[in-house]
Amino acid sequence: MQSPVNVQIESVLLTVIVQLVVIIAAARLFGVIFRKMGQPQVCGEIAAGLILGPSLLGGMFPEWFGRIFDPAVSGTFSVLSQLGLVLLMFLIGLEFDFGHLDENRRTAVSVSIAGIALPFALGFGLGRFLHGQLGLQVAWIHFALFMAAAMSITAIPILGRIMIELGINRTRIGSLTISAAAIDDAAGWIILALVTTSVRSAFDPVKLTVMIGAVLVFALVMMMAVRPALIGWGRRVLAKNEDLSMNALAGLLILVLVSAAVTNLIGIFSIFGAFFLGAILYDQQELREAVKRRLSDFVTVFFLPIFFTYTGLRTDIGTMSGAGMWGYCGLVLLAAVVGKFGGCTLAARVNGLGWREASMIGVMMNTRALMELIVVNIGYDLGIIPKNVFFMLVFMAVFTTYITAPLLRRLVRRSEVEGQYMQSVFARSR
Repeated sequence: MQSPVNVQIESVLLTVIVQLVVIIAAARLFGVIFRKMGQPQVCGEIAAGLILGPSLLGGMFPEWFGRIFDPAVSGTFSVLSQLGLVLLMFLIGLEFDFGHLDENRRTAVSVSIAGIALPFALGFGLGRFLHGQLGLQVAWIHFALFMAAAMSITAIPILGRIMIELGINRTRIGSLTISAAAIDDAAGWIILALVTTSVRSAFDPVKLTVMIGAVLVFALVMMMAVRPALIGWGRRVLAKNEDLSMNALAGLLILVLVSAAVTNLIGIFSIFGAFFLGAILYDQQELREAVKRRLSDFVTVFFLPIFFTYTGLRTDIGTMSGAGMWGYCGLVLLAAVVGKFGGCTLAARVNGLGWREASMIGVMMNTRALMELIVVNIGYDLGIIPKNVFFMLVFMAVFTTYITAPLLRRLVRRSEVEGQYMQSVFARSR
């Protein structure tokens, strides 16, 4: 006969298993549906996470919602989501290719500066305004800085997939955009880390100095000691076999978790350590590919839908009561689009590109997707943003992502990359 403890564990396990079945199945289903609609598969996975949240499933079928997403196991679900996010950020760090920064440097830097400075300024001003209008308890400077950082993000992983699907990833426009986005995201994560450090130190000069110093020491150790050791280790491992052995994979996972633990102890989020570990391997193509072959599919199929659903459970349309809230939501969307699309388009045009090509760059730089959702969850976990602002930022991230592919398909016509696009369309139709 099972003990009461075992019975309780089995009950919790059953609830978690049911959640995972629903989450993974919904992610696959909506991924396929959105792919057929001409959107990247990840857009469907984001939609699945939002549909499973309180705004749709919870509102239409509250009894089923309560049974599937039982609050009693929310702690387990949260830990799974955060663990998956650590692994996901490690993979995102691996995808950073700083080799692009040598191409189209002047134009890429100009587009990148415009894509950071204007959204940051608009986000900061909007944050100061919304803080007063919404009567938030958090310090206005924290809220404004976070809004500024959130507006500055571009989603390189999703952007890269969209360009590959349209066949423009190896064109001048594609290379230029990825170069600018790489600079943007590197700067964006640095800004976010600084904002996180400032908030967690409560702007105490001593605490802030210690935390920034610890981050710099961590970065130096990773670059000067961990990177050379990993490069040598990777070459020895891959010289014996094309793939990572189980022991090699275990060792790498331990290093990812240790890196995450270090940044957690420093006082910034665990994901920064995992991301930095991936990013220092930016030029190790064979090792990067070997790691992704081992981890990428499982993280994408298992952990990524959990994170999207975790975000969906926090996204409640019920917090948007009244026309005023939707007006503020419109302002968030307007500031995001004007800042990224407007700033990057004008910067590209000033550097000699035609309006159509410049607009393509602006549209692609305006893509937020997964990266924005990660940033928004950080703000929520820090207690900087309330649920209604969380909804606004998620809405902005989803909208700016969903419009990217349709707008690019229209702009690519009669542009300098139309030939490559048509070749891609023809290849897929065969």
